[in-house]
Amino acid sequence: MEANFKPAALDYLENKIPNNSVVILTTDDGSNKYSSIGATCALADKFQLIILNQPDDNFTIPIQNNANYHLTMADYEKYLVSDQLTVDFDHGTLTLKDKSGILDNALSVIDWRNVSPESEKDRLNKMVTLGDQIC
Repeated sequence: MEANFKPAALDYLENKIPNNSVVILTTDDGSNKYSSIGATCALADKFQLIILNQPDDNFTIPIQNNANYHLTMADYEKYLVSDQLTVDFDHGTLTLKDKSGILDNALSVIDWRNVSPESEKDRLNKMVTLGDQIC
């Protein structure tokens, strides 16, 4: 799998994601520990780039890219994207596309390098609260 970061996206991300960073591409829909929402109305319609200190064993599918990131995704999310992944910056937001079209027109970037892990109970409570507010 390969992702092309367009020049505008590279410019935008230059001060957000350091060169050679460990980054995962994942959903923000409650299906993984990096997600802050847990609503069924959000399943697989939001993506995020997560900056990590070290690789996560659950995200092992490499994504070759021109941004010089160590970019991976989870095998169980691979079906959500197809060939010709592109990250662009347009109208003030990052956009994730593939050959089918726009996957997310508000791709977020989250820095987890200094985040303390929360308990499963705390995470579930936060997701339920947020889920009630967005659906």
